[in-house]
Amino acid sequence: MREMKDSGIEWAGVIPNTWNINKGKYFMELLTRPTLETDEVITCFRDGEVTLRSKRREEGFTVSLTEAGYQGIEIGDLVVHGMDGFAGSIGISDSRGKATPVLNVLDTEQNKRYMMYLMRTMAYCELFLSLATGIRVRTCDTNWKKLREIDYILPTIPEQKAIADFLDEQCAEIDSLISDIQSQIEALEEYKRSVITEAVTKGLDPDVEMRDSGVQWIGMMPTHWDCQRGKYLLRYVQKPVRDDDGVITCFRDGEVTLRSNRREEGFTMADKEIGYQGIDVGDLVVHGMDGFAGSIGISDSKGKASPVLNVLDTEQNKRYIMYYLHSMAYNDVFVALATGIRVRSCDLRWNKLAELLYPMPPVEEQQAIVEHIDSVLERTNAIIADKKQQIETIEEYKKSLIFEYVTGKKEVA
Repeated sequence: MREMKDSGIEWAGVIPNTWNINKGKYFMELLTRPTLETDEVITCFRDGEVTLRSKRREEGFTVSLTEAGYQGIEIGDLVVHGMDGFAGSIGISDSRGKATPVLNVLDTEQNKRYMMYLMRTMAYCELFLSLATGIRVRTCDTNWKKLREIDYILPTIPEQKAIADFLDEQCAEIDSLISDIQSQIEALEEYKRSVITEAVTKGLDPDVEMRDSGVQWIGMMPTHWDCQRGKYLLRYVQKPVRDDDGVITCFRDGEVTLRSNRREEGFTMADKEIGYQGIDVGDLVVHGMDGFAGSIGISDSKGKASPVLNVLDTEQNKRYIMYYLHSMAYNDVFVALATGIRVRSCDLRWNKLAELLYPMPPVEEQQAIVEHIDSVLERTNAIIADKKQQIETIEEYKKSLIFEYVTGKKEVA
């Protein structure tokens, strides 16, 4: 058992007696390389991957009109995201490219992979958050001026390499397990979608006589069903706003609820509530911009909302209509019908919903379909929740494993 000493660092506790403590400015330097004309944009993601943006995804990023201050990054550079480093955006670049100056590109004579693991542990222990001066919710300014003044735990270089090699191997196994569970979750989500689509377009009786609906995304449907346009089934309603109304949001998982029930941060706040409308419990709501992604549901709250939400009423079963619209979203029907106003969105206003064709079983059959879907989703969602909890537990184990080895509480055999 190694002799230990107090590191004098609150988050780290005791470390091996032979290990040193030093400030970043004495063994790291901030690099600023020129960019090349052929460089693509590199991003440092919250899972620690530092790679070309095109290797992961292109949408969802803020695009700079001018690349002021952009810097070159080489394969093997140690990168700390200046805004999201607190959340684990710290890694070794696998690509040559260019990046915004918000990324700290660091060089050091220490083992870069050890430093990466050490700095991720600092992030997980919320050291970076504790140093934040605050610039926006759930972020902090982790710039070089701060990184250079932090105390770092430094084993000998051979020990650093041994720790990094060990953690590389262990984390690869853990990540593979997480990836496998995530694939299971994705398969379950796809199963849910297939159950919904099958039920709302084919019904529950596998032996029922079928006919061609004449609608491409419906295909064959039961002979006794009708196909009707939304304007004959649905009513677009606009209710007055009440003084005590809270703001309601329609989320992409289909929940329609008071914003305060989910989260308050991350929304665009309106200076003036122009055109806001009242929403009641039980209203069918379709998001006019994000409906394509599943923002369609039944409100569980009374409140007010932006006019971008379509509030609908019907004498049909609202949950059946909701599930049918979800099926269209899952199968990219709305995206295919889009005229296009921004990336990964489409204008799904009442005038479009009114002209869509809806397969309509008798109301009693609609209820049976809804009960079937509700039952399947309840069971499947419970399994998904359990698997997500497994991932959280494994992620916590991974963080604790890294902590134990980069602080020397456990020794590589």
